[in-house]
Amino acid sequence: MTWQDLHARTETMDAVLARAAVDPSNPDLLQGIPDIDRLFGGPDGLLAALQYRWDNHLHVKLELALLQGQSAAEAYLELAAEQPVLRAVLDVQDVRRSQAAAERTAEVLVR
Repeated sequence: MTWQDLHARTETMDAVLARAAVDPSNPDLLQGIPDIDRLFGGPDGLLAALQYRWDNHLHVKLELALLQGQSAAEAYLELAAEQPVLRAVLDVQDVRRSQAAAERTAEVLVR
């Protein structure tokens, strides 16, 4: 990956979060994003990159919490308050994936 690609990925993630600030549950949130396939391998790759961003920030928060005598829950809630749009996007996508999995299971059971 080139520096140009890295910057393009960061700009794309920031643009998605700006869109999500309006409505994180918008079903078209990940539609029409230029170069999403080249930069991320598609919408799932973009979501994975956003999850990676969250995980990195959470890891740092947890390390700081340990040093400051805070609980892991406090660190998580602090990060969620600092990055509410990112957390909302990930939560909405988790719900959608769970619903899709439940629907697939129901289809198998009906057969």
